[in-house]
Amino acid sequence: MTGKGSVNHNSRKFHAKNIDSERSYLNVEYCNEDVKDVYHELFDEALVRYNEKQTRSDRKIDDYYDKICFGKQEKPFHEIILQIGDKDNMGATTENGQLAAKVLDEYMRDFQRRNPTLRVFSAYLHMDEATPHLHIDFVPYTTGSKRGLDTRVSLKQALSALGFKGGTRSETELNQWVQHEKKQLAEIMLERGIEWEQKGTHEKHLSVLDFKKKERAKEVAELEAKKESLEEHNAAILETSEKWLGELENLEQEIHSAQEIREEADKKAEVAKKEAARYEKKLAEIAPMVKDMERFAVKYSYDPEEVLPEAGTLESGKSYREKKAKPLIEKIITVLRSVYRAYLDISRNYNDLQRSCERAWNKVNALSQYVEKLRDENIEMKEKLKDVQYLYRVMGKEKVNKIIQQGKEAETIEKMKRQAQRRTQWER
Repeated sequence: MTGKGSVNHNSRKFHAKNIDSERSYLNVEYCNEDVKDVYHELFDEALVRYNEKQTRSDRKIDDYYDKICFGKQEKPFHEIILQIGDKDNMGATTENGQLAAKVLDEYMRDFQRRNPTLRVFSAYLHMDEATPHLHIDFVPYTTGSKRGLDTRVSLKQALSALGFKGGTRSETELNQWVQHEKKQLAEIMLERGIEWEQKGTHEKHLSVLDFKKKERAKEVAELEAKKESLEEHNAAILETSEKWLGELENLEQEIHSAQEIREEADKKAEVAKKEAARYEKKLAEIAPMVKDMERFAVKYSYDPEEVLPEAGTLESGKSYREKKAKPLIEKIITVLRSVYRAYLDISRNYNDLQRSCERAWNKVNALSQYVEKLRDENIEMKEKLKDVQYLYRVMGKEKVNKIIQQGKEAETIEKMKRQAQRRTQWER
């Protein structure tokens, strides 16, 4: 099939829901160039020649890639997707799937040589989806053109240069080329024992109208069968849905409880913050006084006999020293030391409160992250519930459970293989 093309999806810069990211390492990247760099490679010289011929500046082209992107005549690049069989007969985790991957790999190795006018810049073999398939993105170009750039983007002319000439509406250059490439793939398949079943092409003598009617009848019969199957599994789907809804309700209740705990922690943290601010203000007020007191306390901590000199020869001086000066100094020292111890107590309380405040805020931050995690899990579970309901609705419960079991078994086998490889490497 041909597609619009998404290079970011092909290179797994983002993952769609149908991708098993644990198997993405099995994907094969053949090339991954920036399409703008390819445009410079193919068209820069032709762009210079074209602009030199223009006498009017408004006819000159500044960026050929932008011109093609915003124009309506050509696409900036094209993509083809090739797949052999489907998930039922060529599943990616089966031996047939591995065989299909080898065929697609061999096909890709010869693609650019076979199609020189289709410049490939991105190509991937995907093994992390249901069935192995190949994405090839290319820029079609032609040389020697008489209008516009002499080398320019053109799917029609690029395919014409490969020998595909358009005829009727159903026999365009693109359709002819697609059929040719299918045959190339079919030849490689046949070498490995895979026959191309060209569905719907064996009744050559049916008129188009009769053939369409017959196909529609088949579709109606298939839809009726699916309808019956869906009706049989309705009860199972409802049961599963109720189970998921119950889990969602429990999760929402857990989120609500976590939010209440977080709000309570916020209140406690705010109270601690205000209390710490009050202590900090008080400390700021008494800090200058405490510095002086500390100095005085050190100064007067010595024996009063060393601080006060002897009173000379007068007896009244000694009496003054013993009865008044000495007791007074002792009281001053006692007061200063009490104030200093009070300051140390306040300082320790402030530091303890500050640490408590930090612990409270850390708890708030942890709870915030937990609430966000629960919300994300809630959204993810709702999406999974939709996917499960859709799968059961389309495929039926038994088939979905069978596929899940097969996937688990394949993962187990792959895990055992990797463990065996690691043991072998370790022993070596």
